[in-house]
Amino acid sequence: MTGAVPLQQGMLPDTIANLLGLDAFGVAGDIVAALLGAFLIANFLLINTAFAGPWAKRKITAAFTDRIAVNRIGPFGLFVIVADAVRLLSKELIVPEGADRPAWDLGPILIPFSALLGFAVIPMGSGLQLADPETGLAFAFAASSIASVGLIMMGYASNNKYSLLGGLRAVASNIAYEIPLIVTGVSVVLFTGTLQMSAIVEAQQATFVSVAGIAIPQWFAFVNPFAFVLFVVANVAEVGRNPFDIPEAPTEIVAGYQTEYSSVYFVLIYLGEFIHIFLGGAIAATLFLGGPAGPGPAALGIVWFTAKIWAFFLFTQWLRSAVPRLRVDQFIEIGWKGMLVLAFANLVLTAVIVGVLA
Repeated sequence: MTGAVPLQQGMLPDTIANLLGLDAFGVAGDIVAALLGAFLIANFLLINTAFAGPWAKRKITAAFTDRIAVNRIGPFGLFVIVADAVRLLSKELIVPEGADRPAWDLGPILIPFSALLGFAVIPMGSGLQLADPETGLAFAFAASSIASVGLIMMGYASNNKYSLLGGLRAVASNIAYEIPLIVTGVSVVLFTGTLQMSAIVEAQQATFVSVAGIAIPQWFAFVNPFAFVLFVVANVAEVGRNPFDIPEAPTEIVAGYQTEYSSVYFVLIYLGEFIHIFLGGAIAATLFLGGPAGPGPAALGIVWFTAKIWAFFLFTQWLRSAVPRLRVDQFIEIGWKGMLVLAFANLVLTAVIVGVLA
């Protein structure tokens, strides 16, 4: 399973440059093609987030709690997306007295920016990838970690004790669960021998086992289900969903690090939260579920990829409706004394297995 050959396919900017004839403009053409590719990927994610945040979240929660969700504005209540956008963006932006203005302004911008940046190396289908560096997995983790800086900036810059507590809890939770998340991801690197995202996807294309004539692919979720479960749990904590949403607990600290934010800044925080959920699902799908792989032609890769990240989103919403919040001491203890130990145990076990197979 080591030494996988990377997927041989052009990157999205190369495809755009060829279609629009931008190759003739040299470096300037490459920059324009890259910007256009980033624009397309960003809008794809923003459209998914628009459906997930104002609409799907309410519909799913209502289904779990036997209530009626939005159903009055447009077919199936879909136009509530537009209504919510107008409502939130038209609210007054209130700046708290004594706020550290540069940090207070920059914090909400970093949240969606870090999530969108992480998607730069995610293979979404045949030719639908902005970049494929050899350190792709490390880049994705590093990009998503930038959000921690935004959280602590929003917490201390708001000049509010509830915001400060929320920011401290957010950083504590990110540290406690980001380490197990990365260590578990490294166990996949041991199998593949590379950090390159396309190569990790390629390594999962072989058949793992055949049951009654049905070929089960060599997805690492099947090869090492224990690592997959660990990664998903740490991922849920990383994106702040129940039972790990203590950094913004409304019953204890109002809304945590986002207490003092309204209008467009609240929209940015809300947007970043959902893009991070999709990014978490995208990394999990790439590492453990074959990325865009699925039945049918390669052109359907984007369909399978979208289905997988939405499956992770639905899972987080189920947890939000079904699982109670942990206390902050329980939350941190599970991360440091439970998840971290299990992550290193999984890493050692994976190293032994790879060594024996080698």
